[in-house]
Amino acid sequence: EVQLVESGGGLVQAGGSLRLSCAASGLVFDDYAIGWFRQAPGKEREGVSCFSGGDGSTYFADSVKGRATMPSDNVKNTVYLLIHSLKSEDTAVYYCAATVGSCSGSNFGLDGYVYWGQGTQVTVSS
Repeated sequence: EVQLVESGGGLVQAGGSLRLSCAASGLVFDDYAIGWFRQAPGKEREGVSCFSGGDGSTYFADSVKGRATMPSDNVKNTVYLLIHSLKSEDTAVYYCAATVGSCSGSNFGLDGYVYWGQGTQVTVSS
């Protein structure tokens, strides 16, 4: 059974860095796209980054482009989201999600994602 378990959220200072982890089980990386999404209070959920398991490509939203990386570990079946130079605008609940598909489309096609983690709160103090 597919399960996504997130960790790494918490309170961080603006200008600092964070690393979120998404451990996936019950799926084969090669068959899935793994996305990071976030939702701030009163805001729509938005795509942050996406990892294409088929070829290892990563993609980033403009909001974090240049500040984020998305390394992955196929052995551990885990993907990460690293953001540096954190801003207060990065405050949100962060979710990882998986789908059989690609990273294409608006917000990396978030409406098509089948499996979701529980979400982890990231709060950036200004």
